[in-house]
Amino acid sequence: MARILITRFSALGDVAMTIPVICSLAKQYPQHHFTLLSRISFQPLFAEMPSNFSFIDAQLTGKHKGILGLNQLYSELKPLQFDYLADLHDVLRTKYLRTRFKWNGVKVAVIDKGRDEKKRLVQKNNKVFTQLATSFERYVDVFKQLGLPINIQFESVYGESKGELSLIEPIVGKKQDGDKWIGIAPFAKHDGKIYPLALQEQVVAHFANKPGIRVFLFGGGAKEQAVFESWIAKYPSLTSLIGKLNMSMELNLISHLDVMLSMDSANMHLASLVHTPVVSVWGATHPYAGFMGWNQNYENAVQQNIACRPCSVFGQKPCHRQDYVCLSSISPNQIIEKIENIITH
Repeated sequence: MARILITRFSALGDVAMTIPVICSLAKQYPQHHFTLLSRISFQPLFAEMPSNFSFIDAQLTGKHKGILGLNQLYSELKPLQFDYLADLHDVLRTKYLRTRFKWNGVKVAVIDKGRDEKKRLVQKNNKVFTQLATSFERYVDVFKQLGLPINIQFESVYGESKGELSLIEPIVGKKQDGDKWIGIAPFAKHDGKIYPLALQEQVVAHFANKPGIRVFLFGGGAKEQAVFESWIAKYPSLTSLIGKLNMSMELNLISHLDVMLSMDSANMHLASLVHTPVVSVWGATHPYAGFMGWNQNYENAVQQNIACRPCSVFGQKPCHRQDYVCLSSISPNQIIEKIENIITH
């Protein structure tokens, strides 16, 4: 048996994208043991993993903070006698840890993030506009370097079923036969990923007024709660989930949605983990950078063909035009049509 340590600390979407790979890896190599080192807040995503998988909490804002904390983390990990280390993050913290392990004779492999080709994809002039390797493919390549090639075979963290709805029915209610449940996650970390709220409200209003359809709003934080409350005041049938569900419960609910409307954000990836179709909205970013959700249909990615996009890999860069026309030029009807096409077929 070989012991393989996997490092990936953030962000939520990137950690979620490891799951189809690690789950397939653990199933295809049952003779080995795989351990993910990550933040404890992400552990619920891995609750349904095979028995030869374990999770270790990297307390990066606590006892493992800074160089002294990393030294302590290494001293805690070393007695576990890992044979291999797969660095799926390649940041300063993981570079330091993998160097320590390498000095101790552990075979190490590290992700190629394709930084140069991503820069060429988003540069202002003379873009090299082509589909880049996905994060899934980049993760797979790390394990291939360690002599562990993988054929990703993954449908859902729940296998061929869904979450146990009865566990959350006291909070979200029952789903009646014939009803359609739509999740809407209108926010993202950066402005370059957020569809204008006034236009999003038109999408919300369209479905809030339809019989047999229930709309759940996903988000968090005071600003998002204020937006949701203003929408609910106009459309009382909406259900805000802020503060009502933990991550495990959210995954459970998302598995019962008929479709999720999401920006290029973590909710796209959470829905992908439970085999729920996603209508995704893309502005400053682009699926070509490799961050489309697992097994999602590119036909359901709503985006405009504008010469200046993509201008950012992660959506954090200011808009060159200062108007985010890449998002504001998307009509609510474009999104509505994608959602209706899914829930009516």
